[in-house]
Amino acid sequence: MSDLILVAVVALPLVGFWLLIRGQQRRAQQVAILAAGLRVGQDVVTTSGLYGTIAALGDAEATLLVAPGVELRFDRRAIGRVLGGEGDTPGSG
Repeated sequence: MSDLILVAVVALPLVGFWLLIRGQQRRAQQVAILAAGLRVGQDVVTTSGLYGTIAALGDAEATLLVAPGVELRFDRRAIGRVLGGEGDTPGSG
């Protein structure tokens, strides 16, 4: 009986830790896929809630047009989701 308790005490934290790490890896993968799929002209929402249209893209950054004549530069990973016509494409957010 004590062996079973010992196994449970060791196994439960390991399983919990694995689930936590796996969730973070999945989120990072979704962010990378979203960032790689960005295109100029797409309407997007940043992770901080700012709406804009992608005006330019660099390797690690995106320039968003947020009002006529107002462009802001963001890290590509700060794009939370792409807005679409029929439904939004979540960036897992």
